[in-house]
Order: sequence, then C-alpha cells, then structure tokens
Amino acid sequence: MKKFDKERVLLAVAGPVIALAVAFVLSAIVLVASGKNPVEPFALMFEQAGFSDIQVLIINQASMYYIAALAVAIGFRMNLFNIGVDGQYQLAAMMAAVVGAHVALPGVLQIPLLLLTAVLTGAFWSGIAGVLKVTRGVSEVVATIMLNSIATAVIGYLWLPDVFGVKVGNNNTTGEMHDSGWVPGIDMGAAGEVYGLVILAVLLGIGYWVVLNRTRFGFDLRASGASETAAAASGVSPRRMVLTAMLLSGGLAGLAGLPILLGDTHTYSLNFPTGIGFLGIGIALLGRNSPVGIAFAALLWAWLDKASPELDFHGYDKEIAVIMQGLIVLSVVVSYEAVREWGLRRQQRRVGAELAAGHVLGATTDNTDKEVAAR
Repeated sequence: MKKFDKERVLLAVAGPVIALAVAFVLSAIVLVASGKNPVEPFALMFEQAGFSDIQVLIINQASMYYIAALAVAIGFRMNLFNIGVDGQYQLAAMMAAVVGAHVALPGVLQIPLLLLTAVLTGAFWSGIAGVLKVTRGVSEVVATIMLNSIATAVIGYLWLPDVFGVKVGNNNTTGEMHDSGWVPGIDMGAAGEVYGLVILAVLLGIGYWVVLNRTRFGFDLRASGASETAAAASGVSPRRMVLTAMLLSGGLAGLAGLPILLGDTHTYSLNFPTGIGFLGIGIALLGRNSPVGIAFAALLWAWLDKASPELDFHGYDKEIAVIMQGLIVLSVVVSYEAVREWGLRRQQRRVGAELAAGHVLGATTDNTDKEVAAR
C-alpha cells in the first residue's frame, strides 16, 4: 500500500477512534462525579453483548438505525442536512401499515407494494423540502424540522376512528395488517428471530456504495456537494441534484421503520419506535458516511440501547447509554475537525518538502548544464 493510501486510511479511522475514546473517558468522569464505579457499567454492557438473545435484539435494532443513517448520509454527501428523516420514516410506516391493513394481495405482490408505499411516502415528504429549497431558497434544515411536526399532526389525524384508526384498549393503531404482508424472520432458536428485512438493509448499503462510487450520478452528487459552482461549470444542474438527493434521502428514510413493522408489530401504534431519524444523524456522522462505517456505528448504537437496561438491576441508571450517545456525537464533531486540521498540516508539509526537493534538483541540473557548456 502506498504511503498516501496509508495516510488516507489513518485519517479515516482516527476520527471515530478518538471520538469513541473521548466519549468513554467523559462518561467515566460523569460516573466518578456521581459517586459510581466508572468501569463496572461498561463491563456489564459488554457482558450483555455475549448473550444470543441480546445479539438478536442488537441486529434488529441496528437494521433500522442503518437505513435511517444511510438516508441522512445521502443528504450529507450532497451537503444537505435532512433533519426530517424522523417524520419521513414515521409517516411512511403508517401509510404502509394502512395499505397493509386494507389491501390483501398475494405475498409476492403485497410486500413489494408495502415497500413501494413507504418509499414513495418518504420521498414525497422530503421532496416538499427539496422543492422549497430549489424554488424559494428555503433552508432544508428549517423545512424538514417543520415537516416533522406536520407529519406528527397528519399521523394523529389518520389515527382518528372515522379515518384509518382502530382503538385497541387505550392504544391507537391502524389495525393489524394482512399476513400476506408479513416478512418472515430468520429463526435463531431460543434467541428469537432476526428481522427478515435485515437483508434489505444490507442490500441498501451495497447499493449506496455502488451508486455513489461506481456511477456517473454518484460522481455528480459528490461533486455538487463539494462545490456547486464547479459542478455547474461541468454541466451538472445543482438544483436538479439537490431535489434528487432529497427525494433519494426521503425514499430511503421511508424504509427505516419497515423491518419492525413487517417483521414484528404488523401495525402502526403509539408503541411504534420514535426518534430513529435523529439517531441516524449521529450514526452517519460517526460512520463518516461510509456504508461499512455506518454499519459499525449502527451496531454500537444498538448495543448501547439493548445492553443498558441491565444497568438498572445493578444500581446504575440506564441513561448512561444516552449520555454516551450524546458525548459520541459531540466528540465526533471535535475529533473530525482536529483530524482534518492534522491531515491538512501533514499535506502542507509534504507538498513543501516536495517543492523544496524539486528546487534543489532543478538547481543541481542547472549547475551541471553550465559546467558542460563551459567545457
């Protein structure tokens, strides 16, 4: 491996490693300040990761985090901040649940229909922010935040009994979906079932890498994110790329809730997971928008979620995991900037050394030519 490639790998790995180390140290300081053992909580959580049932829970949770983070990463690669992933996936999951409860087709048609419903709903909701940005210059941050609130209101309306809501005790639901839309899981015996749509998450990660790194569209997307003016000069329409990126981001976001919807709950209710879209932002940051990096970050986040309840039984607050997640996000921002500055200084020194070497070589060549001419 060339020296330049080694430096690129080092820079890519250094940021996440530093961020995690800083987050663990700061979390330990918080525990010490509260009079707790700074090591035992982490040991307990690491111990939980060894149990097969916890591993299944981690994989299932990570599949949803992974898809949400990919949706965020698409926006990041275009220099867009799609904060609306949370509203997009919740509204998409509800629409898929409504369709699944009112349409009964054979499984080979029903499941693709539900997937398409979720994708189109998420893309439509994010597309509103995209249209506002390219036509009126409205910041996608402001637009997607407001659309999150509107999505919550729309969901509340759809839950009304005279619309699509079905009351089950004190719980609002969309009614149980027809079983032709259920996606069978992967049986792990006593450990439980891995969601069948975990495979979809893997395929989406592969597709994300191929599109961004092996297609002209991916190059245009990355070029537009790096410099809109430079991309425009090469014939790429920045407005078209912004709208396309928002539609893709929303379409991916729409799939984030489907692993649990089609694999477990089979209805959209008050108990449906929330906040996955916001967690996806931190996961995408930690994973540096790389499909492999995001996968490790999603597993880390899921481990913190599923291993932390054990802390309650040992006198520790499970919110330690939440504190760690917040510290990781803060540490990521700081460490990436520090690594970027370090890498820039190394590059400047390398270029300076090469220029100096070139100058010395040029001077030596000139002197040699003069000596030959004199002879």
